[in-house]
Amino acid sequence: MSDQTLDMNNLEMSEKAKPLLAAVTKHIRENVDPITEEFYRLGEGRTDRWSYAPGQLELLDGAKQKAREAGLWNFFLPNAETGEGLANLDYAYIAAELGKSPLAPETLNCSAPDTGNMEVLERVGTPEQKERWLKPLLAGEIRSAFAMTEPDVASSDARNISTSAVLDGDDWVINGEKFYISGAGDPRCKIMIVMVKTSPEAETFRQQSQILVPMDTPGVEILGPMHVFGHDDAPHGHMHIRFTDVRVPRENVLWGEGRGFEISQVRLGPGRIHHCMRSIGSAEKALDLMIERGLGREAFGKKIIDLGKNMETISRARIDIEAMRLMVLKAARAMDVLGNKEARIWVSMIKALVPEKACEIIDASMQVHGATGMSQWSPLSGMYTWQRALRFADGPDEVHHQVIARAEVKAFQASNTRGSKGDS
Repeated sequence: MSDQTLDMNNLEMSEKAKPLLAAVTKHIRENVDPITEEFYRLGEGRTDRWSYAPGQLELLDGAKQKAREAGLWNFFLPNAETGEGLANLDYAYIAAELGKSPLAPETLNCSAPDTGNMEVLERVGTPEQKERWLKPLLAGEIRSAFAMTEPDVASSDARNISTSAVLDGDDWVINGEKFYISGAGDPRCKIMIVMVKTSPEAETFRQQSQILVPMDTPGVEILGPMHVFGHDDAPHGHMHIRFTDVRVPRENVLWGEGRGFEISQVRLGPGRIHHCMRSIGSAEKALDLMIERGLGREAFGKKIIDLGKNMETISRARIDIEAMRLMVLKAARAMDVLGNKEARIWVSMIKALVPEKACEIIDASMQVHGATGMSQWSPLSGMYTWQRALRFADGPDEVHHQVIARAEVKAFQASNTRGSKGDS
């Protein structure tokens, strides 16, 4: 067995990160869980859905301040001077804890889509771009969005992106539409990274670029929110945006014209790891709720937990959670050992597996809860809709299965070719 293979199989959290995990768990228990119910209660019935009600941001900012004072901030940036400098594997353990609480990620400044945007700016941003946008994002002072998906093309194939950016003197002029732009409804969202087509005559994977577009730029028009299972997710939102002759300076392009696909590899690998570990945290929470409900209610003369195959359902949920955890930790380790590009097959494997399995576990928990599991009296329906949406976010399941299968077929063919040569 090679040294690299041995290294890939070492899935233990580093010694320096273990105290951080304990501190994060303590922070969530002491500073986040106690404010969560009140945060959402304050937001009920507000006049402007695309704002925060009085007191909401004060609660959130208080928890953020406590996290900063404890040194619990920007964990998501792997091996970066501006963050904790954790490896992907170490952060994966922390992300699983964050997934158990809807507010926890933001209190540590580790919320999507900001995490991916900050990582891109950290890796490929110019000093000027970092000063203007990365600095306030790292400080948790503003929020951001990533605009890629379009209503009129199959956006799972990024080559189809049709929003155009054309140079006119020293400006890019952008025209097109994007939808499901998560976070763009938040009044704190000040900047978007927009995937555009800048070079339609270039080779296929050099046609796209990513450009920084401030939300208040003339010609940026929010047409309205897209709904997810009937929910608008206000004030965060998933917005439908039209760009009409939007002009931004030439220097707003990230990493140079035609490098949009390369930038996607910077953001998507780590982001998928984060999503999947948070999904595991959600699955853990759903399992806890399932057991609590099963032990606390009786029907037909038995505790619900003892009816039908509920005990087996609990067993299978635990087995699936541990299998998912090992897969995601291995994908995170692959990124640390092999790099983002070489680890892409592992990342696609977890992205195809984890949200689907998490949906199944949350669904089973809803079934044990009965009608309450689908209602506003339980967090399960919201957890389910988010996990179901993740089967589209960062690439639909089918794309990831295609990536995995294509690599498997290629490896098989290469192995057979070597075998044939050896037989001759």
